[in-house]
Formats: sequence, C-alpha cells, structure tokens
Amino acid sequence: MTMTATPTDIPEEDRLRAQLYDFLALMLAHPPQADLLRHAAALTGDESALGQAMDSLSRVAKVTSESAVKTEFNKLFIGLGRGELLPYASYYLTGFLNEKPLAILRSDMAAQRISRAPNVFEPEDNIASLMEMMAGLILGRFGVPADLETQKVFWNRHIGPWAEHFFSDLEAAKASVFYASIGTAGRVFMEIEREGFRMTAA
Repeated sequence: MTMTATPTDIPEEDRLRAQLYDFLALMLAHPPQADLLRHAAALTGDESALGQAMDSLSRVAKVTSESAVKTEFNKLFIGLGRGELLPYASYYLTGFLNEKPLAILRSDMAAQRISRAPNVFEPEDNIASLMEMMAGLILGRFGVPADLETQKVFWNRHIGPWAEHFFSDLEAAKASVFYASIGTAGRVFMEIEREGFRMTAA
C-alpha cells in the first residue's frame, strides 16, 4: 500500500493498535529476517490474554532462526503449488480466490484512497495487506486518520468475517511452530478489536 506521513495527534491507544496491525502485517507478508525476529524476541506482555500471547511469541522467537522461519513460512503459505493455508478473504468466505469479497475490497480501497504498491502482485485481500490497511487507516497514512466508525465499517466488512478463523487455523497448522504463536496473538487481537468495535456507537 502507498503511505503518507503519519500525523502526531493520534491517541496512544490507537498508536499501539496500529503498531500491532503493522507487526502482524510484516510477519505475514514475508518470512521475518533476523532484525524482526530480534524485535519479536524482545516483546513483553502483561497478564492479559494478549500480553500472555506476546510473552509466548517472544519465547518462541528467541529460539527461532531466520532459516527455520523461512522454511516454515514457505510450507504454510507457498508450498509446492500452494501452501497449507490460503490467507485470502475471498478463499475463506467463498472457497475460491479472486471472488466478490476482493471486488468489494477494491471498491472500498478506492473510496479510502488506498492503492496497492506497484511491486505487489498478490490479491489485495490477503491477510498481511488487510492488517497493513487497518494500521494505515488508524494512523492516517492514506489521508487523515480514520475515525472509529470508519475503522469499524472497514473491519466489519473485510477482516471481522474471517480473520479470527484464519488465525485459529494458523495456530493449528501442521507446519506452524513460530507461526502458531503469531496465530494466537492475531486471534486474541482480533477478539479484542471485535469487542472494541461492538462497544462503539452504531
């Protein structure tokens, strides 16, 4: 996605949400390199479900090598012909790639002035791109920061219907070791976001 400068008057809670969306996007777009693994290994959490998920992720990252996580990523998402998981909204919602959910997303991206980066060739409804889009909406990378209602509408249309299912599948996938902890963190975060948006005014 193309990005603009981030305004400075964004509440800390929203910045933290955006950071987690960005972190998940980075982890799910490509195999993490050594510097990102070191960042993951340094994470700490509190006693909340998300905090415990982050602690678990940190412990796994400390004993995961760059080559091992690359092999794991390839088994999960690339494979011979296809990986163990297909991380696309269209597939989760219809059983096929490039279906109506992708067309609806592209329409909503245009409305929010979100454009795909010229060097990205995957369908826009993959989980990494959607995590990046949410971070961008929160931080105003595509214009002004989106208000909670705009975030809620986008999340409910493009992330809420399937992301928790995807992250649960990632937790349980045969090839998941490091990525099982990403799955847990993502699932718990999506549950928090769902409840948070539910509590906002309609």
